[in-house]
Amino acid sequence: MIHTLCEPYNTLSTQQALVSEPRQPLRVGDIMAISPVTIAPSTSMQAAQALMQQRQIRHLPVLQDGRLVGMISDRDIRLALPSPATSLTVWEIRYLLDQLTVGEVMTYFVMTTAPDCPVTEAVGRMLRHKVGALPVVEGREVVGILTRTDVLRAFRRLHSELLTVP
Repeated sequence: MIHTLCEPYNTLSTQQALVSEPRQPLRVGDIMAISPVTIAPSTSMQAAQALMQQRQIRHLPVLQDGRLVGMISDRDIRLALPSPATSLTVWEIRYLLDQLTVGEVMTYFVMTTAPDCPVTEAVGRMLRHKVGALPVVEGREVVGILTRTDVLRAFRRLHSELLTVP
């Protein structure tokens, strides 16, 4: 037996609301997280992992002298860890992570976006390059980060607004 958690709704009325109401395109700056948590390339992987867990985030822009030089994700950290089948103790793994730096594991060629970029374009870039986040750069400064979670929150908000249109 299949149980559905959501009730179907009338898509026709939603489509009519979309057509009748001209909207400005949603911009990255409207939904991005501002002032993202960043990290230096010289930081240990252990510290990066602890920071991500503490802040409950999955992506960290890597800055050196205020300039974006890379990106590290929780996936990058997991891939750098030894296999769970290893005979290493927890202490040995921590020691290895303390020796490894963010700069040795991070992605160097980072896709970025700008705050005035349409969200649809930024999402297209994320999908094409299979990334979960884009640093938002204005001038030479990282001013935010656009993550998959930000896009999903915006979708939920916009979708609920469409459903409440008379």
